[in-house]
Amino acid sequence: MARRTKIYEGTAKILYEGPEPGTIVQHFKDDTTAFNAEKKAVIEGKGVLNNRLSEFFMTGLNNIGVPTHFIKRLNMREQLIRQAEIIPLEIVVRNYAAGDLSTRLGIDEGMQLPRPIVEYHFKNNDLGDPLVTEEHIAAFGWAGQQDMEDILSLSLRVNDFMSGVMMAVGIRLVDFKLEVGRIYEGDFQRLIVADEISPDSCRLWDIETGQKLDKDVFRRDLGSLTDAYTEVARRLGVMPKTSTPMMKPTLIN
Repeated sequence: MARRTKIYEGTAKILYEGPEPGTIVQHFKDDTTAFNAEKKAVIEGKGVLNNRLSEFFMTGLNNIGVPTHFIKRLNMREQLIRQAEIIPLEIVVRNYAAGDLSTRLGIDEGMQLPRPIVEYHFKNNDLGDPLVTEEHIAAFGWAGQQDMEDILSLSLRVNDFMSGVMMAVGIRLVDFKLEVGRIYEGDFQRLIVADEISPDSCRLWDIETGQKLDKDVFRRDLGSLTDAYTEVARRLGVMPKTSTPMMKPTLIN
């Protein structure tokens, strides 16, 4: 087997040089962390599920004209993606109060917000990804005014798509995190959705019961994270609906 060149390794993914210029192989790991890596575990099968779920969402976005880095899935844990210059921001879109929004503002968790709220965090693990304003972003040159307009538009389009897809299978999209990258085509640049979209980066609640189907299961010790992610995959048709949860899920090719 050919030896691959590792570009980067994070908590949940490894990036390798791709087979063609401008491509990267993204490998999904089973490692899981919370609270700025204070809580850690290896959840067998999580990387497989996140690979397939991120493929599902990215493909859906590409199909409706929202550009992403996704090219194709290579195997159960890896996908081929476009190389992009990642803007050092985490974009959080919130539809309901939850997590640190509830803590910061004293808002009851689960309250529906009057409209989607888009927040920006400086992407820096050592600093805990602090909340920043558009003034900070402009002052430090992380993104220009046109970039910010494009990021907002992308984020809200992803929110519309994701909210509709989830509602159709009885799941409430509470909030989610995006990363955005720049790609260059000749003299022009455009922004694309990068990183991943999966239960690791979303808050997902069952509409009827309020059951959490995202990484809060791990954060709050609410049960099996694999079972929660498997349920999301099953409802979306990524897994057979008649299958039973297992540590190494069998997914539809």
